[in-house]
Amino acid sequence: MKLLVVGSGGREHAIAKSLLASDGVEAVYVAPGNDGMTLDGLEIVNIGISEHSALIDFAKSNDIAWTFIGPDDALAAGIVDDFNQAGFKAFGPSKLAAELEWSKDFAKSIMAKYQIPTAAYGTFTDFEKAKAYIEKQGAPIVVKADGLALGKGVVVAETVEEAVEAAREMLLDNKFGDSGARVIIEEFLDGEEFSLFALVNGDRFYILPTAQDHKRAYDGDKGPNTGGMGAYAPVPHLPQSVVDTAVETIVKPVLEGMIKEGRPYLGVLYCGLILTADGPKVIEFNARFGDPETQIILPRLTSDFAQNITDILEGREPHMAWLDEGVTLGVVVASNGYPFAYDKGVELPAKTDGDIITYYAGAKFAENGQLLLSNGGRVYMLVTTADSVKAAQNKIYKELAKQNTNGLFYRHDIGSKAIK
Repeated sequence: MKLLVVGSGGREHAIAKSLLASDGVEAVYVAPGNDGMTLDGLEIVNIGISEHSALIDFAKSNDIAWTFIGPDDALAAGIVDDFNQAGFKAFGPSKLAAELEWSKDFAKSIMAKYQIPTAAYGTFTDFEKAKAYIEKQGAPIVVKADGLALGKGVVVAETVEEAVEAAREMLLDNKFGDSGARVIIEEFLDGEEFSLFALVNGDRFYILPTAQDHKRAYDGDKGPNTGGMGAYAPVPHLPQSVVDTAVETIVKPVLEGMIKEGRPYLGVLYCGLILTADGPKVIEFNARFGDPETQIILPRLTSDFAQNITDILEGREPHMAWLDEGVTLGVVVASNGYPFAYDKGVELPAKTDGDIITYYAGAKFAENGQLLLSNGGRVYMLVTTADSVKAAQNKIYKELAKQNTNGLFYRHDIGSKAIK
């Protein structure tokens, strides 16, 4: 069968590469993709994620069996609804189900209604009311844009003044446009964050290995929030009992709640969680795979990914199997200046072979069609599996030290929290 993946980043590279590894898959197309993906035999298609009709026409004319939707904004725009209406299968939630991600206020209301553990909060469209709430609650406190903001619409404020300024930028200065026209101001939760993913069809779900992302740009969790600078899976110091509790108190009730709300869920559910003294609580839900977590979770899958997704789509029980030993770790290499203004056109190192995987996020061939150049904020990610976090770190950072990363940067401490 032939498959289509919608999206262009490292997440979509990992998804498409895993699908292409299936014996039953003839070709995987990625729209719009990036040039680095072609080095793994993927075929990129020059159709943007917002061009739903053109994507559907491509699926029709190329006999696509089903389509995997990668990015949040495509889901929020109702791409799955459009594919389904045209008679095509797509793996991802409907626009109504994806509101778990594209409206933090909606997600909070669902958690309140179905008693899912999360931070106390208030929702505001009026700056003065938001300011008064912040001053009453004190700091640290968290300010979030209600809508999608490319992973950057969250400010963990250490002071009241910082929180008020964040609310001002969102509500008055229109920093995130319509996404910030409503803000959620949350209690700061203390604990260790981790990511829990499930592949879902209605009330049936399949839990993936735990992962831990690193959001801040620089070593020691310093600098601005980014889309993610690296990750590892599983989280070796996280007890299985914590995962079991999260499944019972978070995953099951939210999926049952969505059915009761008339919004049954299909696709990937991402639970951004924090382990507090009172147990795991929800920081956020995403309606799709995370980036960079996808790149370190999928290499741990030992079963047939394409067959697994086909089975879930068709309501059959998938036979999923995972590596049960070792750790998979990945480090993102980004353009200098990211997540703010950055240059493009930096020559990239050669793609790694062997047990270090290169996933491309922002890469484009030069006009001569030979050199691969940077073309985005996050450019590529190196991923490997080893016996321990430390051993995986050693392999990745030894490789990065050999590469010419002039004009690029990366964190040097991905996974260090797991090393005691």
